[in-house]
Amino acid sequence: MQALISVSDKTGIVDFARALHALGIRLVSTGGTAKLLAEQGLPVTEVAQVTGFPEMLDGRVKTLHPTVHGGLLARREVPEHMAALKAHGIQAIDLLVVNLYPFEATVARPGCTLEDAIENIDIGGPAMVRSAAKNWKDVGVLTDASQYAAVLEELKTAGKLSDRTRFALSVAAFNRISNYDAAISDYLSGIQEDGTRSAFPAQANGRFVKLQDLRYGENPHQQAAFYRDLNPAPGSLVTARQLQGKELSYNNIADADAAWECVKGFPETACVIVKHANPCGVAVGKDVHEAYSKALKTDPTSAFGGIIAFNRVVDGAAAQAVAKQFVEVLMAPGFTDEALAAFKSKVNVRILQIAMPPGGASDWDNGRNAIDIKRVGSGLLMQTADNRELALAELKVVTKIQPTPGQLQDLLFAWKVAKFVKSNAIVFCKDGMTMGVGAGQMSRLDSARIAAIKAQHAGLTLQGTAAASDAFFPFRDGLDVIVDQGASCVIQPGGSMRDAEVIAAADERGVAMVFSGVRHFRH
Repeated sequence: MQALISVSDKTGIVDFARALHALGIRLVSTGGTAKLLAEQGLPVTEVAQVTGFPEMLDGRVKTLHPTVHGGLLARREVPEHMAALKAHGIQAIDLLVVNLYPFEATVARPGCTLEDAIENIDIGGPAMVRSAAKNWKDVGVLTDASQYAAVLEELKTAGKLSDRTRFALSVAAFNRISNYDAAISDYLSGIQEDGTRSAFPAQANGRFVKLQDLRYGENPHQQAAFYRDLNPAPGSLVTARQLQGKELSYNNIADADAAWECVKGFPETACVIVKHANPCGVAVGKDVHEAYSKALKTDPTSAFGGIIAFNRVVDGAAAQAVAKQFVEVLMAPGFTDEALAAFKSKVNVRILQIAMPPGGASDWDNGRNAIDIKRVGSGLLMQTADNRELALAELKVVTKIQPTPGQLQDLLFAWKVAKFVKSNAIVFCKDGMTMGVGAGQMSRLDSARIAAIKAQHAGLTLQGTAAASDAFFPFRDGLDVIVDQGASCVIQPGGSMRDAEVIAAADERGVAMVFSGVRHFRH
């Protein structure tokens, strides 16, 4: 047997090559890899000796040769192929070990130039990988160090690789080449005439890895699967580890994402309860138990069968409280042994452990997608993600009445929640908890009325609350409805042609109003 080794990332390659040599496999290698193996005392033949042609053009040309590709592509069961190898003195290559120039890592570095990117586009590596992967019935192709151990174990025990293993390696190889080419296409097609890069390349190449098939989609008659980004952001839902419970459903995942994206943005200990992608209860507290208790009060009816997310480790007291209600999914950065014990008998409850972004709430963007994508017909809508956070200093008081420090905090809290409520969104809050949430209505007036109805059903009063509207009031009637329900201060983006009329109405009604200057539509 003969193995050709040519790796950019040399992690584990010496030990792997040493094990191959011990199995009697001849080693052929290129450039820096050959030098490294020779320095470690391994007998290695440089590819230039095999091809009879020296590496040239600063290493750009070394394996693009019939001796290499003939050895990879020859079909062992075809006599004419084997005769051609013999006639030209070509030895078959049974194992190819290649990983590619680090293009993705190069272009991810700040200050990467177009010249740097171009020089890190691998040519010979992908060509060899494609040849080997095409001829998978005879050649095993390894494209990642994580494959070394399993391949070596099979070679030791069976003396060769099975068809199943070679085919799996071939699929992984073609996937790697696809992702590599897509990364190059994304980068180059984003280069603009002035040399800067656009967030929206001329061609968008989606790169996702399937995590699991789902039982069904949004409805039982629909098929579905769950995918993650090739390089998922830390602190995102796809990095979750399921500790117990039934398999996640399509709707579980969609709702869990909404809950997690909301809760991880709070620096305080927080709890978010989501139903049908809308927060139905959000609160902060001195500990997770208090945060949950406050969040549940907003709308205990909707919380039934909901998704619950915490941004702190869940302890036994909080878990015992949550366990009293029917919950589909419970997620947090961690769970104490007592917390897990509280759900031991509730085997269907899905418990997910997700690490917060490395910097916590202050590094919230690190766990978010840079680009949001929505499918429309045979096309895509792409936009930069709504990662805009609002600071207290950015609020613009537009009324005669000034909000108190406490009201300002409630306004910011309401604004943070409104960002995750489907439009049209109206959110009433007080003392670090939601008091009423109106979501997804065609009329902002109806959203306000629904929030009031829900508060009444939950036994809560909206008197003295802070209210947030995700978009401006086109007329004063929207403000009047909110004030009629009891709001004493309001936050809205501003920007309407009738802002002056709405401000005058707020002064007339004796409420404080601030403009955020930011709209948060969520469709």
